[in-house]
Amino acid sequence: MTVLVLSDIHANLEALDAVLAHAAGFDELWFLGDAVGYGPNPNECVERLMEHEPTVWLAGNHDWAALARLDASDFNRDAKRAAHWTRDGLSEHVRARLAEAEPMVALPDGGPTLVHGSPRHPIWEYILDASTAMDCFAYFDGPLCFFGHTHVPVMYEEGVDGTLRLTAELDEPKPLGSSRRLINPGSVGQPRDGDPRASYLLFDPAEGIVTYRRVGYDVAAVQEKILAAGLPASLAARLDYGW
Repeated sequence: MTVLVLSDIHANLEALDAVLAHAAGFDELWFLGDAVGYGPNPNECVERLMEHEPTVWLAGNHDWAALARLDASDFNRDAKRAAHWTRDGLSEHVRARLAEAEPMVALPDGGPTLVHGSPRHPIWEYILDASTAMDCFAYFDGPLCFFGHTHVPVMYEEGVDGTLRLTAELDEPKPLGSSRRLINPGSVGQPRDGDPRASYLLFDPAEGIVTYRRVGYDVAAVQEKILAAGLPASLAARLDYGW
């Protein structure tokens, strides 16, 4: 079985469609949250996910902001503007689907834990370094935790001498072994690791193997829609650089 693991689509339909086409042949989809926010196609991205019936669908902080379940005043200026724009434009059936999601799920029978932010603070905490990752290993059971939120593809391995940050090597199937791991697939719609291509992960639970992948998409088309919607120009510009 092949699981497609996605996070942080952020209403970028061109990126999402590129990923779904590039990853064709997957058996399940696990989504780690933030379908909306920043980008110009929130309804369309949620509807596209619904077509693929994710086995796991988590809530992210921007999803909750769009539902007024989280105070967007903690966002930066541009993110706040995008959150309010998104909130005003969601259709009722999209709003209802987003409202069903929670930010953390532990799969049964010793399966992975899936979370948007971190297992310690599921909706908001960023795991950006090995020190934070080391603390978070205490907050989930089992060997694996998939997380999003940072928009950076990365893996952390728990060891007897501390936590090791591992680089996400593209297109190279990586056996996970027996060590506990925190694994981030990166962002579909707004990468922040200096690579503007959409990022995602393939996971083979039976073999314990993950494969990081990237795919380009029509950035210019998304940028035009961002500007046409009256969203901040910075949200369009950053897509060129993956930052």
